[in-house]
Amino acid sequence: MVSVLPLRSRWASLALMGLLAVMPSAARAQSAFDLLSAGPEWGGQDVPRDVPVRLPASVPPIRTGVEQGLAVRSAPVSGMATVREDAAPVSHGDVADGAARGVPESEVRAHAALAGDGATAGASTVLAGDGVTAGASPVLAVSDGAERVPGSSQAGPLAPQVTPGSISPGLAPLSPMDERSFKVVPVAASVLPGLVFHGLGPWLAGDGQTAKRLFALEGTGLGLIALGGVPIAFTGASRRTIAPLYAVTLAGFSVFGISALANLYAVTSPAFDPGVPASSLPPLELEMGYQYVSDPSFDYGHFVSLGALARLDTVKLEANARLSPGEGNTQVRLGGAYRLLGEPEGARRGSDGTSLDAELYGLFHRYPTEGFTVAGAEVGLRGRYAMARVSPALAGSFAEASIGTSLQGYSYPGAVSEGNLDEQLLFTFGYGVWLGRGGPVRGDALLYYDHRKDGFAGGMRTRGGGVVGSFGLRGRALLTNDWGVAAEVQAGGAIVGRLSLIYAVGGES
Repeated sequence: MVSVLPLRSRWASLALMGLLAVMPSAARAQSAFDLLSAGPEWGGQDVPRDVPVRLPASVPPIRTGVEQGLAVRSAPVSGMATVREDAAPVSHGDVADGAARGVPESEVRAHAALAGDGATAGASTVLAGDGVTAGASPVLAVSDGAERVPGSSQAGPLAPQVTPGSISPGLAPLSPMDERSFKVVPVAASVLPGLVFHGLGPWLAGDGQTAKRLFALEGTGLGLIALGGVPIAFTGASRRTIAPLYAVTLAGFSVFGISALANLYAVTSPAFDPGVPASSLPPLELEMGYQYVSDPSFDYGHFVSLGALARLDTVKLEANARLSPGEGNTQVRLGGAYRLLGEPEGARRGSDGTSLDAELYGLFHRYPTEGFTVAGAEVGLRGRYAMARVSPALAGSFAEASIGTSLQGYSYPGAVSEGNLDEQLLFTFGYGVWLGRGGPVRGDALLYYDHRKDGFAGGMRTRGGGVVGSFGLRGRALLTNDWGVAAEVQAGGAIVGRLSLIYAVGGES
């Protein structure tokens, strides 16, 4: 066959074929795609839908970070175009400039439509659909419950909310904190001076927003301590006013302690991937293990630990027992909780784990060697708050607090007197992290303070002669669909350690 191309064109074609032959295959495919998509014959309209749009260098990427109040996360859909959080916003001048430089008009318009969408500040958006492709309009699923196409006021069904745990492998969730890295100096500063100046660690790490909010939390805690502690000192701890003032003072200590731990977490979190709340937990968990108590005031030491936990939609039922085979010491605790706010643990539906429960429990504790028995009931409120709502740097952690009261009776050999009845203020607070990132591992770990003094750990005597509660660390996690572990260490007037094996019934297969 005789070529109809001029001699100069034939030499140019041969040179082009030689260049393509020595280029890597990926570079050849990308170069061919760029040439075709930018050509006037196609006009940028025939780009395959399964090829993600790449923002040209002449058009700055879209900023979706703190400045715009948007939290755009990558959705696990095929052909999806990711958007950089740390990029500058696209303006109409950029669109015109991109067109003047030969950028395909459809690419520029797609990114300009995404940047100019009418999402309100602070709304959480998720990029959904088949991805942003040339000639197609991106769909934004806005947290107010409606899908919107940029430039259109029509709304449709809510697109699935994407959580960090549901991100497919290889697609990391976008966050304003993605550029942060682990730094030794902020960590060291958050340990020593940071215990007094909360927020110092994030401030040294360049995260001014988190630092300001932690300073505010610290100030709130100190204010509550003064609000409750000063009247207690002036009234001489009068029994008529001590209960509410004591509760306010403890609340101040809890806010102060949580801000101190959040200060440390904020600068250490870049060293690991944050966990996420489990999307669902099994309806029934059975537990069996061993507990050891080191208490010089009592003869018991070794216990068999038994437990059961049932989740029934908004109701959670719990029972546990501690049995000492040698001494006969026995403690049984029965009760449950009702979910007032937040999604139930059996089906969180992508929530961040924030919740509020009303609790009611009964307690029976028999001391056969010492010759007395304790029985009573307790009622209270327990809540968890996702710290990511305070700052993105605290994602994967939560704060927990509870307050309540108990009424107990003591049975001794001999006559019954008024001293056999006792009531006490129950209060706990702690800072925890979620274990697991959407896989089979599901659970949490919590560093806490417990103000009650009638448990195995008892109370800790201070130098001033007073008695405070105990400090502890506990964790509970399912390692597979059927099996898990629970562990706890608690220190007060006694040292308590427990390790248990968990069997889940009716979990996900």
